[in-house]
Amino acid sequence: MRIQVVQADITRLALDAIVNAANPTLLGGGGVDGAIHRAAGPGLLAECRALPEISPGVRCPTGEARITGGHALPVHWVIHTVGPVWKGGDAGEPALLAACYRNALALAEEKGIASIAFPAISCGVYGYPPEDAVPLAIASVRAALAAMQGIEEVVFCCFGADMATRYRDALAGT
Repeated sequence: MRIQVVQADITRLALDAIVNAANPTLLGGGGVDGAIHRAAGPGLLAECRALPEISPGVRCPTGEARITGGHALPVHWVIHTVGPVWKGGDAGEPALLAACYRNALALAEEKGIASIAFPAISCGVYGYPPEDAVPLAIASVRAALAAMQGIEEVVFCCFGADMATRYRDALAGT
């Protein structure tokens, strides 16, 4: 099992799956979510619209994950997860963020996915401080993988150099 960090556009990675830092509607948005929807094409939006709503406008509650095909992306699958909006850290954000990684990996294992890439969930417009989110992401992935078989490669895909350095340092334990 290999965990690595790359600085790249997640929509260009050729793995089995990528994770989308989605909003609860799963109908696209800004940041990573918008980029994935644009790159995947209209088929992804149509497949997301077909997913059942849990409550009005909510197809995926915070901390949970859903899976769709990759459509025009160079991946077979997109796993959508909704990270928490940062409210200061005392509103259950760490547990919800950890659940995003755990639930995405559980879906990956269920589908026989061997390679998967994660963006920095909740670190964009949702405001989760990277200094808190990055070590939590790495610890959550390591803990989940310890109980799984079949996932051979996990990539933390960072759009910017600063975030990639933060992930590499955290992965190295510095």
